[in-house]
Amino acid sequence: MLEHRKEIVKLAREFEDSQKILLALGDENRQHLILEMMKMEECGGVRVGTITEKTHLSRPAVSHHLQILKDVGILKMRREGTKNYYYFDANTEAMNSLIAMLNHAKDIMERLPDRSGEK
Repeated sequence: MLEHRKEIVKLAREFEDSQKILLALGDENRQHLILEMMKMEECGGVRVGTITEKTHLSRPAVSHHLQILKDVGILKMRREGTKNYYYFDANTEAMNSLIAMLNHAKDIMERLPDRSGEK
């Protein structure tokens, strides 16, 4: 039972570490923005103006949401002169931590006994 408790404490810590990325991904506007960026299929990056054209958001709102996604490690940005290009980064530590936390939670849940009362 002590080992089980240690696992739960570890999972709680992992969940706390993932809160910022979960909050960033939980916002409907950011979800819409991410989906629109995916649909553009621009692997090299997308500019704020292009994203603004594809969403119902204003340019300042798009910039704000991109900054939040960048801050939590979902997006990266590169500059070319005065132009900024935003792109997804597959090697982000935040995303890897989130995936690890979800896998850990799933592993714990799979080992728990049936509590539905159906068996």
